[in-house]
Amino acid sequence: MKKPNSKLTKSDLEILEKTSDDDLLEIFPNHTRSFLRRQKRLIGKPIPVREQIEYDKTLIKSKKKLSTVDKKYKQLLDMNEELVKKLEAVNNLSGGFSPIRINSSSSHDSEATAVLVASDWHIEEEIKAGTVNGLNEFNLGIGKVRVERFFQNSLKLIKKEKKDCVIKNIVLALLGDFISGNIHDELLETSQLEPIFASILVQNQIAGGIDYLLDNTDCDIIIPCCSGNHSRITKKSRVSTETGNAIETFIYSNLAWHYKNNKRVKFILQEGYFVYLDVYGFILRFHHGHNMRYMGGVGGISIPVNKAINQWNKSKRADIDVFGHWHQKLDGGNYVCNGSLIGYNAFALSIKASCEKPTQTFFLIDKLEGKTIVAPIYLNK
Repeated sequence: MKKPNSKLTKSDLEILEKTSDDDLLEIFPNHTRSFLRRQKRLIGKPIPVREQIEYDKTLIKSKKKLSTVDKKYKQLLDMNEELVKKLEAVNNLSGGFSPIRINSSSSHDSEATAVLVASDWHIEEEIKAGTVNGLNEFNLGIGKVRVERFFQNSLKLIKKEKKDCVIKNIVLALLGDFISGNIHDELLETSQLEPIFASILVQNQIAGGIDYLLDNTDCDIIIPCCSGNHSRITKKSRVSTETGNAIETFIYSNLAWHYKNNKRVKFILQEGYFVYLDVYGFILRFHHGHNMRYMGGVGGISIPVNKAINQWNKSKRADIDVFGHWHQKLDGGNYVCNGSLIGYNAFALSIKASCEKPTQTFFLIDKLEGKTIVAPIYLNK
């Protein structure tokens, strides 16, 4: 927009007087045509007051409009400057993209011990699919397959982890309830074998698994042994004499005798409820898990487990508790609860327990970090 201006110099007026109307704007581009014509007519004549007032009003309005235009123009300039900066930033990012190289680590940078947790096989107990709405089925044949898959899938996990770290030792934790026994009258009806024959079967299955690990790894095998509550030969649980009244104690003793001359196998037989094991300075406390009391509740077993661990640590501290009994896989940070090989049964359904697939547990104790990888060992495939 052209700015009207009433101030023309004397020389301007002389030029204006000699210039045709058509050429005015070329010589005076900063003035409007009407203004220049009016000035030309008024040369040598006084400007009427009314006309001067009207012109001044027009001038004021024009200045206001110009002020608004200036503000908008400044705003547009600011926006343009911001967009230019953003564009420069984008160009710098795309032009200066330089990924940091991550070097390959050596598989010998770390060392760990693999822990295999075996418990709650209940090998002779039968589960008919109809009693659990088709959610599970178990018998001697299915049990045999699941035991084989426990050791086969454990080996797969060990080999997988050995690609990235050194594993010299395997801890095979035998935590009890490998047989169901006769502690409940109902078991006399649902068991496919008497307790002694079931014990012989389990003993041979565990020995076959140990041989499988010895044949397919170069690791030493440490075997902490805990009896469960199902293998007892007494009607009620004992406290100080529980181990001596458990058929599983006899199973473990037979296995220890069988491997007594094998330098790669070491059994740790319990006398009390706990078995403690030091792995790289991290203390593992193994037990079956039946000495913790859970009376139901929305928090699950985590609250009573942590209460029990807190009390036990007052007498002898452990970094990780490892137990079974509850037939559920759970990594609580400072504890690992093992699943079961038998899986969901009518008792679990009656107490409204969660329906879990049959699993056992694998985890690593890293030499520097402690417990790291925790994984289920699936038994159905």
